[in-house]
Amino acid sequence: FFFKIAFSFPDHDSDDDSYEVLDLTEYARRHHWWNRLFGRNSGPIVEKYSVATQIVMGGVTGWCAGFLFQKVGKLAATAVGGGFLLLQIASHSGYVQVDWKRVEKDVNKAKKQLKKRANKAAPEINTLIEESTEFIKQNIVVSSGFVGGFLLGLAS
Repeated sequence: FFFKIAFSFPDHDSDDDSYEVLDLTEYARRHHWWNRLFGRNSGPIVEKYSVATQIVMGGVTGWCAGFLFQKVGKLAATAVGGGFLLLQIASHSGYVQVDWKRVEKDVNKAKKQLKKRANKAAPEINTLIEESTEFIKQNIVVSSGFVGGFLLGLAS
């Protein structure tokens, strides 16, 4: 998508109005999401903290994220596995009749819809990937600490 906005800046010395064209896509590329979220003085972390501080910050946040990911993952796996086990027991006991042909048809229909939506959402996903890659490049020390801490959090 391509958007432009024209702003009028009246010139007090002349009678005609002059316009400046602002390309919103260029503006969005130049003004990163963290500037919009945290303010103009919130550039890359590299500019503000020492390497040791960045590694510790990344490691601690990564460990917390990994630990939570591990706990939530175990809980989700237990819930899905338990539900499937109960469904199999109910099916084997005769309480539930599963129409597997219909399940297969519905799953194939859902796959087709997901493929269509994924193809439509590709530009937004690519933009998000580009922004994430740029953030990681600018903050490589924090990102490295986060990955290490995340793996430690998963292991603990």
